Amino acid sequence: MIVDTIRGDVFKTSHAHIAFAVNTEGFNDAGFAGAVSSRFWGELANTGKKKLGDVLTHEANGKTFHACVCHSLGGEGWNKTAQTITKCLDALNVPDDEVIAVVLMGAGMVGQMGGADVFAILGGMARSKKRVAVYTL
Repeated sequence: MIVDTIRGDVFKTSHAHIAFAVNTEGFNDAGFAGAVSSRFWGELANTGKKKLGDVLTHEANGKTFHACVCHSLGGEGWNKTAQTITKCLDALNVPDDEVIAVVLMGAGMVGQMGGADVFAILGGMARSKKRVAVYTL
């Protein structure tokens, strides 16, 4: 469920958990995932192939980063992101009363070029049992 929307830098969030989109191909060196890989999690840049719904987790700088595999660079693209993000968020080992900072998915260059439906993706976040604060710039 979306409990807040915040226009600001998610790296400065007070929330302990940050969730964001990565692709099934494992090439995560661009967009927000690229910023995470260059600053905190070098191995994220090239993880190898992953399945939709997988979640990779890494702790750094007092934050827990959750890379949600919820789109493809080709083929299905962003078509299944809305339902996949619900599944990914619900699977996170985060207490139900804790808020997860989630980067708005599909709004960046990769998402827009791939035809991402940002409003459907927001709906997927809203359907999650987890409490999320959606961050956008």
